[in-house]
Amino acid sequence: MRTEAHTRGAEAEARLRPYGGRAFYALAPGQWRDYVTLLHPPYTIWHLSYVVLGAALAPTVRYDRLGATLLAFFLAMAIAAHALDELRDRPLRTRISDRVLYVLAALGLTGAVSLGILGVFLASTWLIPFMVFGLFIVPAYNLGWLDGRFHSDFWFASAWGVFPFLTAYWISAETFAASAAAGAVACFALSLAQRVLSRRVRVIRREVRELEGMITYADGRSEAITKELALSADEQALVLLTFCTVAVSVSVLLLRIF
Repeated sequence: MRTEAHTRGAEAEARLRPYGGRAFYALAPGQWRDYVTLLHPPYTIWHLSYVVLGAALAPTVRYDRLGATLLAFFLAMAIAAHALDELRDRPLRTRISDRVLYVLAALGLTGAVSLGILGVFLASTWLIPFMVFGLFIVPAYNLGWLDGRFHSDFWFASAWGVFPFLTAYWISAETFAASAAAGAVACFALSLAQRVLSRRVRVIRREVRELEGMITYADGRSEAITKELALSADEQALVLLTFCTVAVSVSVLLLRIF
């Protein structure tokens, strides 16, 4: 449990941050807003769109399985993974207690595994390897198991980009075709781009107290270098990439529907 002094310190630190929190999408701390922030809404939508893209690119689209896969990844990624990430080092500085975060993580993983077990009985036992990997990578990545070996750019792109895409593809088609390989590469690259952009954003937000300097342009104009300036381009790119990834996934799915 966090102490009152810890909470006050986190609040004071948050007030000093130019964008009001540990992330550009973070709401003011407290009550229901902490739970919304915990979901990392833009990134959750971004990575769930890989599930939609995987099913939409499969030779056969099974919409009931797509719905179940979306729910399973929402429970495992948006809830369980993010709860464990917050438990590890409090990157979002929420006021959610450790006990509640443990409960959210357990419920999220239990719900995802339950859906997977149902899929094993209704679809195929080949779902088991997907379930085992998911059950391992969520705590391994977010809790930094094995000295953080799985908390790397490669594993981020693999676990949160390629894995949801290939899982949805296989569940819908029960096979892999050339489109699966091409789509997996695209999801890996997009997730890696997210990682590269967000890494610098995290450093500036979480570790930089002040950023000073001047930019002098060829025409003689000058502009002060501030934290807001350093963050704005990368965060705008992250927002645009979120919309782009979701739009592409939905458009491919609509093409299959109509």
